Amino acid sequence: MTGWRQLLLPDMAPLRESRSFRLLWIGQLISLSGSQLRLVALPYQIFLLTGSSFAVGLIGVFQAVPLLVLSLFGGVIADAVDRRRLLLITQVGLAGVSLALALATGAGAASVPLLYVLTAVGACFSALDNPTRASLAPTLVERRLIRAAMALNQTIFQFALVFGSVLAGIVIARFGLAGAYWLDVASFAAAFVAVWMLRAPPRAATTRQPVLHALVEGIRYLGVTRILLATMSLDFLATFFGSPRALFPYYADRVFHVGPEGLGLLYASMGAGALVAAVASGWTARVQRQGAAVLVAVAVWGLSIVLFGVLDERFFVLALVLLAIANGADTVSSIFRGTILQLIVPDALRGRLNSINIMFVLGGPQLGQFESGAVAALWSPMASVVSGGLACVASVVAVAAWIPEIVRYRAHRDEVAAAD
Repeated sequence: MTGWRQLLLPDMAPLRESRSFRLLWIGQLISLSGSQLRLVALPYQIFLLTGSSFAVGLIGVFQAVPLLVLSLFGGVIADAVDRRRLLLITQVGLAGVSLALALATGAGAASVPLLYVLTAVGACFSALDNPTRASLAPTLVERRLIRAAMALNQTIFQFALVFGSVLAGIVIARFGLAGAYWLDVASFAAAFVAVWMLRAPPRAATTRQPVLHALVEGIRYLGVTRILLATMSLDFLATFFGSPRALFPYYADRVFHVGPEGLGLLYASMGAGALVAAVASGWTARVQRQGAAVLVAVAVWGLSIVLFGVLDERFFVLALVLLAIANGADTVSSIFRGTILQLIVPDALRGRLNSINIMFVLGGPQLGQFESGAVAALWSPMASVVSGGLACVASVVAVAAWIPEIVRYRAHRDEVAAAD
């Protein structure tokens, strides 16, 4: 690619050159789109049952606790076993959770406690699935293509967020909540087939370590690699304070008065901005000061959330634009953070460090749902969103002062030159 195409469009080389990466990518695209229907339907279902943003926020607790407790062990397992086989197991488990949601909802037996329990069970499987998938993907491409692979992964995450969220609003409005869960069940078949067909390269022989020793080794590596500690901490703090997702049902129903279709658009708008940022990510290959880029991107996220929080029903379209800008900035941050991690960490530790990273990446927004719901209950929904965005911006300043290595970090010149 040359000129503006090279500057804007993502590098498709990983998809062209690696059949296994292509299979993993396509299967995940379909399954994530299906899962987004569940991620929209579940909070909406709880809001309809309770009318409480706090109850919606509790979803985050039931997701975060298993993820935080089990993700480290998931990383240890991912470093010790055949990652492809482990992914097959997790796809079956996640599909089973969605099947239970579909059956219970269709039968009228979906109580709030049951929904919380199924959320927690799904989070347990995700604690195994996420670090395994994140550790497997870089092994399917050459080292020079890792940054491009990270950008392509962001593309499918955000496409799934957009397409799945819009589809969720339509499906819920026309076929009910159970219909959304059934489509999620069907989507896991694609992920299972894709993982079944791919071939992972043989891994170097490693000595099997006791679980606790392996955990300590991964944590110790994080402690001495301060750039990773900075990027992970920043992501956790930003998403803990600045994620307003738990309040979307409230904003759709009580502020913007747009119903389930509008709720789907609120979720989709975040993915739309992120998708644009991911698709137009070619320029990221030329950025050498990647740590500073992460700081700027997170600050843009926080400021956009502050502005979103003060809008009323006259500015629904502007609200969608601000959410798109926020998640676009977060996607840029994610590309740089993921590239830094995958290039620095050796494969023998990749499962454990990816699991720790996932604890920060997923734990922040999940616990943030509880935080935003609690602040909304104690103060007000608008105050929850605005104060969270301001705290996100403050986190940028705090992390930069605590670990100045993130400001000074530069990508290796040969990695930047490879993009030319």
